[in-house]
Amino acid sequence: MDKTVRPEPHAGAVLLDGHIDVPAERLTAVEAALPEHVRLTHAEPGCVYFSVMPCGEVAGRLIVSEIFADQSAFEAHQARTAASAWFEVTKDIPRQYKIRTA
Repeated sequence: MDKTVRPEPHAGAVLLDGHIDVPAERLTAVEAALPEHVRLTHAEPGCVYFSVMPCGEVAGRLIVSEIFADQSAFEAHQARTAASAWFEVTKDIPRQYKIRTA
């Protein structure tokens, strides 16, 4: 399954969409940590789709879009992320996310 192409979510899937605004002084570190975060997330069994891309209109804004198979897969992702280098490098950066179930 190609986790870089957003599919139509199935019933019960958990979707997260939004953005993170990275301060200019932290952007280099966040961008350096991003490929590993994406790689690890794509390797998670419940990951259906995961994308973090620069906005193009707002400097430092990363557009985040995720689909996980179900609530337990989403919670496992959140737990893994909380114990990761990504969590440390993005610590205290506000996120604007909307989470919903399909």
